[in-house]
Amino acid sequence: MEKKKSGFSIRPVYDNEYETAMGLAWKTFLRFEAEDYTPQGVKSFEEFITNQTLKKLYDTGQYPIFVAVSEGELIGMISLRCRTHISLLFVDERYHYLGVGRSLIEYVCTYISEQLGEFKVTVNASPYAVGFYHRLGFTDMGPEQLSDGVRYTPMSLIL
Repeated sequence: MEKKKSGFSIRPVYDNEYETAMGLAWKTFLRFEAEDYTPQGVKSFEEFITNQTLKKLYDTGQYPIFVAVSEGELIGMISLRCRTHISLLFVDERYHYLGVGRSLIEYVCTYISEQLGEFKVTVNASPYAVGFYHRLGFTDMGPEQLSDGVRYTPMSLIL
């Protein structure tokens, strides 16, 4: 399933793009989010995206990743774990405020409802992303939390 938007398209990641997608996540995390985390949190995030168990989950279809692509370049990525939980969402800084993040969310919400038959999506939003998720209709499921140095607010959206 591929969805074309103005200037970019969204589709499942190709196997040979996995490392590029994770590299985009890491680069964007360092630029916009790392300052909100403890050194332990930064290390925890890096270990998560480089973990071979995560790669194996992807390889077996248990960790779907979708990407936004413009002129052959990955400009954004989103992944799901446990079917309906947004695990990673990152957009290259050159494409912020152009609707890429919103489009990735809309894409996975359609995927979750139409392909999986589920009607709720959850996310542990970083401090940097809380406002973005609120603008898309997500609501807090509790206060900000800290786990392994990672700060996040648990949120959900009914589809």
